[in-house]
Amino acid sequence: MTVATMELESRVLDMLQKVGIRKGQTILDFGCGYGMYTMPVAKIAGKQGRVYALDKDKEALDALMQKIKSAGLKNVERMETSGELEIELTNESVDGVLLFEVFHSFYFPQAEDRRRLLGEIYRIMKPSAFLSISVWPNLVETETENEIENADFRLEKEVCETPTDNKGLETYRTLVFRKA
Repeated sequence: MTVATMELESRVLDMLQKVGIRKGQTILDFGCGYGMYTMPVAKIAGKQGRVYALDKDKEALDALMQKIKSAGLKNVERMETSGELEIELTNESVDGVLLFEVFHSFYFPQAEDRRRLLGEIYRIMKPSAFLSISVWPNLVETETENEIENADFRLEKEVCETPTDNKGLETYRTLVFRKA
């Protein structure tokens, strides 16, 4: 592992801990893609924790699960979707949900779809769970925070960092919400 890779991993782990990821938690990484955050979350959650990696990109999930296997992580469960907004988890079953770089009008152009997704997330979250949403500044719609708060979430804190290696890009905001 290169020094740059270790620094990047350290920044990602630090940001995830600031968001609220802890050992033993059950976390849903919604729209996980190739697992930029899934693997670090799995490392923090540890053997007692569980991470659900949900995405509609089968190729990305295949690649992620191969990386998970190579890393010897056994606490990640693949969740393939065809894009439907129903999450196949039981009520109040997760400690946290990550919506990193996916909760905006590019992926969810219809406000009704964003409301339905927020309703599903609310349903699967334990009473003490958090919802964390990270967005690039140019993708934040003015109404996004209002939509989330109208879905019975309250903003708890904001973490402003760029945990990725994208030099020259603006810092993005990571918002952490709780059930209202």
